[in-house]
Amino acid sequence: MTVYQEIFEVIKARKKAYEEGTAQENSYTCYLFEKGVDKICKKIGEEATETVIAAKNNDNDELANEINDLLYHVMVLCANQGLDWSDVEKILEERNEKIGNLKQFHTVDKNT
Repeated sequence: MTVYQEIFEVIKARKKAYEEGTAQENSYTCYLFEKGVDKICKKIGEEATETVIAAKNNDNDELANEINDLLYHVMVLCANQGLDWSDVEKILEERNEKIGNLKQFHTVDKNT
């Protein structure tokens, strides 16, 4: 199990606790579930912006932290929307198989 999958499992457990009314007091993750998709998406936007700023400032320590904050909030969004992290990883694995074949990777079906 990857560290991302482990974190996602914790997030899913927090979601379940929130839904059952047994959430830990002061749980930031449960707070996000309580506030809903708009708040979660707002946090993703904020973290994405902070990631860009850290990159532009050429601060790799801060960049690593901001990327982790961004990924955490994306995972919360996945859990909130009922999308399992393994589904995200599966798509990444499929795309990884296409590495080296950029022409195929960037092909667009203009009929859709």
